[in-house]
Amino acid sequence: MRSRKSSIPLPEQACLPWHPPGLVAGVDEAGRGPLAGPVVAAAVILDDLHPIAGLADSKKLTPARREKLYDEIRAKALCCSIAEASVEEIDQLNILQATMLAMRRAVMGLRLKPVMVLVDGNRLPTLDIQAEAIVKGDALVPAISAASILAKVHRDRWCVQVHEEFPQYGFAGHKGYGTAVHMAALREHGACVHHRRSFAPVAQNLRG
Repeated sequence: MRSRKSSIPLPEQACLPWHPPGLVAGVDEAGRGPLAGPVVAAAVILDDLHPIAGLADSKKLTPARREKLYDEIRAKALCCSIAEASVEEIDQLNILQATMLAMRRAVMGLRLKPVMVLVDGNRLPTLDIQAEAIVKGDALVPAISAASILAKVHRDRWCVQVHEEFPQYGFAGHKGYGTAVHMAALREHGACVHHRRSFAPVAQNLRG
């Protein structure tokens, strides 16, 4: 794999022919597609002396398995960090830039500074660390898989909490995605404070 250094805006990547020795962090996000709530990113530096079995793309795991792995990652990783970009930031910046912001916050929140950051996908946040974007990295790189699990569980827990506040939208079930149930609730109740007003299905159902 080739190393790529990030810059602004969404850069042409400068490539190194090797990865420098040292700590490597995996980064992934959850919540780019939903119509509500923050976008969440996580960064994880795994401990080679304490391997974690069963790491995989969070979307391929059952909720129960994700929850178990979430606790194991938090217990065994050298360090990890979870960060968000808010609904307001999503609406102000756009979802892509807000995702990059959340990823940057997650990396900056690590207690240990990695020498290399591996990011799921084909875009890189702005970092002062060598970084590489890896398509389908959440299925290929254990540290990215771990980050995908932390981000997914964190956001799913947010949805369950918000469901208690706004049960009429069904967040605990659809997790904010534009399902038929969610769209029907938007038409009936309008948007709540947690909806992303820059997203067209929400904008069409604003009231007041």
